[in-house]
Amino acid sequence: MASAETKHAAGPDLQKERETRKFRNARRKARERAGEIKELNIVAMMDMMTIILVFLLKSYQASTLNVNMSADLSIPVSTTQLQPQENITVTVSMSELAVNDRAVVPLERGVIPPKYKDGRSADAFYVGPIYDALKKEVDKQKYIAQYNKNAPFSGRVNVVADKKISYRTLMEVLYTAGQAELGEYKFMVMKNE
Repeated sequence: MASAETKHAAGPDLQKERETRKFRNARRKARERAGEIKELNIVAMMDMMTIILVFLLKSYQASTLNVNMSADLSIPVSTTQLQPQENITVTVSMSELAVNDRAVVPLERGVIPPKYKDGRSADAFYVGPIYDALKKEVDKQKYIAQYNKNAPFSGRVNVVADKKISYRTLMEVLYTAGQAELGEYKFMVMKNE
Protein backbone atom coordinates (compact mmCIF):
# COMPACT_ATOMS: atom_id res chain seq x y z
CA MET A 1 0.00 0.00 0.00
CA ALA A 2 2.88 2.37 0.82
CA SER A 3 4.50 1.78 -2.56
CA ALA A 4 1.31 2.71 -4.44
CA GLU A 5 1.11 6.01 -2.49
CA THR A 6 4.72 6.94 -3.28
CA LYS A 7 4.18 6.25 -6.98
CA HIS A 8 1.10 8.46 -6.93
CA ALA A 9 2.94 11.25 -5.05
CA ALA A 10 5.98 10.99 -7.33
CA GLY A 11 3.82 11.37 -10.43
CA PRO A 12 3.25 15.18 -10.18
CA ASP A 13 6.88 15.78 -9.10
CA LEU A 14 8.19 13.67 -11.95
CA GLN A 15 5.91 15.49 -14.40
CA LYS A 16 7.08 18.89 -13.10
CA GLU A 17 10.77 17.86 -13.41
CA ARG A 18 10.22 16.73 -17.02
CA GLU A 19 8.56 20.04 -17.89
CA THR A 20 11.41 21.99 -16.31
CA ARG A 21 13.99 19.97 -18.22
CA LYS A 22 12.04 20.42 -21.46
CA PHE A 23 11.82 24.19 -20.86
CA ARG A 24 15.58 24.44 -20.21
CA ASN A 25 16.41 22.47 -23.37
CA ALA A 26 14.12 24.69 -25.43
CA ARG A 27 15.68 27.84 -23.97
CA ARG A 28 19.23 26.53 -24.65
CA LYS A 29 18.35 25.73 -28.27
CA ALA A 30 16.80 29.19 -28.73
CA ARG A 31 20.01 30.83 -27.47
CA GLU A 32 22.10 28.70 -29.83
CA ARG A 33 19.94 29.74 -32.76
CA ALA A 34 20.30 33.39 -31.74
CA GLY A 35 24.10 33.05 -31.97
CA GLU A 36 24.85 33.37 -28.27
CA ILE A 37 28.28 32.16 -27.11
CA LYS A 38 28.12 28.52 -26.15
CA GLU A 39 31.21 28.46 -23.95
CA LEU A 40 33.77 30.83 -22.50
CA ASN A 41 37.04 31.22 -24.40
CA ILE A 42 39.54 30.95 -21.55
CA VAL A 43 42.59 31.48 -23.79
CA ALA A 44 41.54 35.01 -24.70
CA MET A 45 40.88 35.81 -21.05
CA MET A 46 44.32 34.53 -20.04
CA ASP A 47 45.95 36.68 -22.73
CA MET A 48 44.11 39.71 -21.44
CA MET A 49 45.12 39.00 -17.82
CA THR A 50 48.77 38.56 -18.84
CA ILE A 51 48.79 41.94 -20.59
CA ILE A 52 47.21 43.60 -17.56
CA LEU A 53 49.73 41.93 -15.25
CA VAL A 54 52.69 43.12 -17.34
CA PHE A 55 51.26 46.65 -17.42
CA LEU A 56 50.79 46.70 -13.63
CA LEU A 57 54.28 45.37 -12.95
CA LYS A 58 55.84 47.96 -15.29
CA SER A 59 53.91 50.82 -13.71
CA TYR A 60 54.50 49.74 -10.10
CA GLN A 61 57.08 52.11 -8.67
CA ALA A 62 56.32 52.39 -4.98
CA SER A 63 58.83 51.40 -2.32
CA THR A 64 57.96 48.41 -0.16
CA LEU A 65 59.63 50.02 2.84
CA ASN A 66 56.80 50.16 5.31
CA VAL A 67 57.15 51.66 8.78
CA ASN A 68 54.42 50.94 11.29
CA MET A 69 54.11 54.10 13.37
CA SER A 70 53.11 53.75 17.01
CA ALA A 71 53.22 55.73 20.23
CA ASP A 72 56.69 54.24 20.91
CA LEU A 73 58.13 55.27 17.53
CA SER A 74 58.54 58.91 16.54
CA ILE A 75 60.84 59.23 13.51
CA PRO A 76 62.93 62.40 13.03
CA VAL A 77 61.93 64.81 10.26
CA SER A 78 64.35 65.86 7.52
CA THR A 79 64.44 67.75 4.22
CA THR A 80 66.14 64.88 2.39
CA GLN A 81 65.29 64.28 -1.25
CA LEU A 82 66.63 60.70 -1.40
CA GLN A 83 64.25 57.79 -1.87
CA PRO A 84 64.59 54.77 0.48
CA GLN A 85 66.29 51.69 -0.91
CA GLU A 86 65.25 48.08 -0.44
CA ASN A 87 67.46 46.75 2.35
CA ILE A 88 67.11 44.86 5.59
CA THR A 89 65.23 47.14 8.00
CA VAL A 90 65.97 47.41 11.71
CA THR A 91 63.28 49.32 13.62
CA VAL A 92 64.26 50.66 17.06
CA SER A 93 61.36 52.02 19.08
CA MET A 94 61.29 52.88 22.77
CA SER A 95 59.80 49.46 23.62
CA GLU A 96 61.26 46.97 21.11
CA LEU A 97 63.78 46.29 18.39
CA ALA A 98 62.50 44.58 15.24
CA VAL A 99 64.21 43.20 12.13
CA ASN A 100 61.97 43.38 9.04
CA ASP A 101 58.90 43.90 11.26
CA ARG A 102 59.65 40.86 13.44
CA ALA A 103 60.20 41.70 17.11
CA VAL A 104 63.65 40.52 18.24
CA VAL A 105 64.50 42.22 21.55
CA PRO A 106 62.24 44.08 23.99
CA LEU A 107 63.76 47.40 25.08
CA GLU A 108 63.45 49.16 28.41
CA ARG A 109 62.86 52.89 27.70
CA GLY A 110 64.97 52.64 24.54
CA VAL A 111 67.84 50.67 26.11
CA ILE A 112 68.78 47.07 25.32
CA PRO A 113 68.71 45.07 28.58
CA PRO A 114 72.08 43.52 29.58
CA LYS A 115 70.65 39.97 29.55
CA TYR A 116 70.61 40.07 25.73
CA LYS A 117 74.19 41.34 25.38
CA ASP A 118 77.44 39.39 25.13
CA GLY A 119 78.37 38.09 28.58
CA ARG A 120 75.26 39.73 30.03
CA SER A 121 77.36 42.84 30.45
CA ALA A 122 75.85 46.33 30.24
CA ASP A 123 79.07 47.56 28.57
CA ALA A 124 78.98 45.01 25.70
CA PHE A 125 78.13 46.14 22.18
CA TYR A 126 77.34 42.71 20.69
CA VAL A 127 73.66 41.66 21.01
CA GLY A 128 73.14 37.96 20.19
CA PRO A 129 69.42 37.92 19.25
CA ILE A 130 69.89 40.88 16.89
CA TYR A 131 72.88 39.17 15.26
CA ASP A 132 70.89 35.94 14.78
CA ALA A 133 67.95 37.76 13.15
CA LEU A 134 70.21 39.85 10.89
CA LYS A 135 72.37 36.87 9.90
CA LYS A 136 69.23 34.98 8.88
CA GLU A 137 68.21 37.88 6.62
CA VAL A 138 71.75 38.20 5.21
CA ASP A 139 71.83 34.49 4.38
CA LYS A 140 68.45 34.83 2.67
CA GLN A 141 69.67 37.77 0.57
CA LYS A 142 72.87 35.92 -0.39
CA TYR A 143 70.84 32.88 -1.44
CA ILE A 144 68.60 35.03 -3.63
CA ALA A 145 71.67 36.80 -5.11
CA GLN A 146 73.08 33.43 -6.22
CA TYR A 147 70.11 32.86 -8.52
CA ASN A 148 69.08 36.42 -9.35
CA LYS A 149 71.85 38.69 -10.66
CA ASN A 150 69.44 41.67 -10.54
CA ALA A 151 69.25 41.40 -6.72
CA PRO A 152 72.87 41.39 -5.51
CA PHE A 153 73.76 41.32 -1.82
CA SER A 154 74.51 44.92 -0.84
CA GLY A 155 75.52 44.66 2.82
CA ARG A 156 73.26 47.61 3.66
CA VAL A 157 70.80 48.02 6.49
CA ASN A 158 68.06 50.64 6.95
CA VAL A 159 67.79 51.86 10.53
CA VAL A 160 64.42 53.30 11.54
CA ALA A 161 64.94 54.70 15.03
CA ASP A 162 62.86 56.78 17.38
CA LYS A 163 64.32 60.27 17.74
CA LYS A 164 64.71 59.73 21.51
CA ILE A 165 66.83 56.56 21.20
CA SER A 166 70.23 56.97 22.83
CA TYR A 167 73.46 57.06 20.85
CA ARG A 168 74.69 54.05 22.84
CA THR A 169 71.73 51.89 21.70
CA LEU A 170 72.29 52.91 18.08
CA MET A 171 75.99 52.02 18.36
CA GLU A 172 75.10 48.58 19.77
CA VAL A 173 72.71 47.97 16.85
CA LEU A 174 75.24 49.14 14.25
CA TYR A 175 78.10 47.14 15.82
CA THR A 176 75.98 43.98 15.81
CA ALA A 177 74.87 44.67 12.22
CA GLY A 178 78.54 44.98 11.23
CA GLN A 179 79.23 41.55 12.73
CA ALA A 180 76.43 40.16 10.52
CA GLU A 181 78.16 41.50 7.35
CA LEU A 182 76.04 44.65 7.15
CA GLY A 183 78.73 47.32 6.94
CA GLU A 184 76.68 50.12 5.36
CA TYR A 185 73.70 51.71 7.03
CA LYS A 186 71.13 54.38 6.26
CA PHE A 187 69.02 56.14 8.84
CA MET A 188 65.41 56.53 7.75
CA VAL A 189 63.69 59.85 8.41
CA MET A 190 60.31 61.39 7.64
CA LYS A 191 60.44 63.57 4.56
CA ASN A 192 59.38 67.12 5.39
CA GLU A 193 57.03 68.22 2.58
